[in-house]
This record gives sequence, structure tokens and C-alpha cells, in this order.
Amino acid sequence: MAKAKGSGADKLKGKAKEAMGKATGDERLKAEGRTDQAKGKAKKAMEDTKERARGTERSLRDET
Repeated sequence: MAKAKGSGADKLKGKAKEAMGKATGDERLKAEGRTDQAKGKAKKAMEDTKERARGTERSLRDET
């Protein structure tokens, strides 16, 4: 799970945008923030899936 840096950055950026949008009443900025957070969550899920696949591949190689 070493590749989580991009997903974490997206989530953090999204939280900041959403908070700024709430503070200023800017609905578009709030929406952008939520989108960035969703993008970060999707990246994290993809990274986790890749890591599980690598682990499964290693396990299968070790069994043969």
C-alpha cells in the first residue's frame, strides 16, 4: 500500500475545497471538493485491489 500518496492528496485537497466552499457559500467549490474526495477514494480502492492481486499472484507462485 505504498502508492497511496496520490489518493491521500486528492482526499485532502477535496476536504479543503469543500470546507472553503462551505465557508464562502460557493456551491461549485463544495461540489469540486466532494468530487476530489471521491476521486481519492476510487484511487485508493484501485491501489488496494492491485495490491491484493499481487499478493494472490505471489501466493499462487509459492504453491507451485
